[in-house]
Amino acid sequence: MDLDLTEKVALITGAGSGIGAACAQQLSEMGARVVLADIAPIVAVPCLGSALTVDVTDGDQVRGMVDQVLEHFGALDIAVNCAGVGMPVKAATAETDFAEWRRLLSINLDGAFLCMRAELAAMSRGGSIVNIASVMGLVGTPGAGPYVSSKHGLIGLTKSAALEYAADGVRVNAVAPGFIDTPLLREPDDKARQSLSAAHPLGRLGTAEEVAAAAVFLASPAASFITGSVLPVDGGYLAR
Repeated sequence: MDLDLTEKVALITGAGSGIGAACAQQLSEMGARVVLADIAPIVAVPCLGSALTVDVTDGDQVRGMVDQVLEHFGALDIAVNCAGVGMPVKAATAETDFAEWRRLLSINLDGAFLCMRAELAAMSRGGSIVNIASVMGLVGTPGAGPYVSSKHGLIGLTKSAALEYAADGVRVNAVAPGFIDTPLLREPDDKARQSLSAAHPLGRLGTAEEVAAAAVFLASPAASFITGSVLPVDGGYLAR
């Protein structure tokens, strides 16, 4: 299986921790030249390559991010769009604050769109984009309408872009993680974590490294005939 990414240029958003950091690490191990981007200065990730501070909801910053990649490396081959936030307070749709709705959609969906728009325009020699979605982009869940909507939208955007850019040699796919043990998942007590673990037939939370392995596969030559797909990494969550 060809996972060799030697000399490929990879950009990862949300790379400061969790899934994004794991993607950066594994892409580097496969030989890629990695550019890490996050809204906060990156200090928790080993020095794998260039690091940029970027707010993905700001179109000018996103364009500047991709321009810097092109100026430094001359190309962009791989993009992993991992920047996102969860929904800290559960609320039914009628009780959902509109500002919270906009915040979730702005980061999780608008941010991914702005990144994809710039990344696709930069992939002049073909490439691969992997969007980090969620199992909640494939099902509904009570109390999390904004988050669920953002991830459904991201999967729809992934499929549309895959059709639009297939002839240009650009593949666009998504990974749909289940509940993953990362800083984004801050459950206050062991009972809550046990409940989330039990939601997966495998009986545990996933790891950032397991999600990253799927993203690296989709970005690699081993997945050369895969585009417009959503790969669950969910411990069997969606099989119920």
